[in-house]
Amino acid sequence: MPASEDRSTDAAVDAIEFYWRPGCFYCSRLERALEGAGVPLDKRNIWDDPAAAAYVRSVAGGNETVPTVVIGASSLVNPSPNDVLSTIHAEIPELADSLPEPAEASSIGKKFQRLLGG
Repeated sequence: MPASEDRSTDAAVDAIEFYWRPGCFYCSRLERALEGAGVPLDKRNIWDDPAAAAYVRSVAGGNETVPTVVIGASSLVNPSPNDVLSTIHAEIPELADSLPEPAEASSIGKKFQRLLGG
C-alpha cells in the first residue's frame, strides 16, 4: 500500500530507507529479494529507533506496519519487490541505472517464494 510524504533532498541517494523489525517475515522476504536485485538498503529497526517508528506510523495510518520503504519523495508500506524497483526507476534514475527492470524483480520474488515453498 503506497503512501507519500515529501522527503525530497538535493543530496545524491546511494541507498533507500528500509524500515523493519526483528521477527518480521515480510521484512525478511522483501529484504532478501531487494538485496538479491542489488538494491542498496539503509536499514532502520523501528524497535531500536523511536524516530523510525514514529515515521512509519506517520505514513501507515498510525500503525507500525513494516516493511516500509522510502524512495525519494515516496513512502511504500509493505510493497512488493516490483513496486520498489518501479518506484526507484521513477524517483531515482541515477540509482536505477545499476538495477534490474521492475519486471525482472517479479521473477526474483517468485524465485524466493519457491524457495519458501510458496
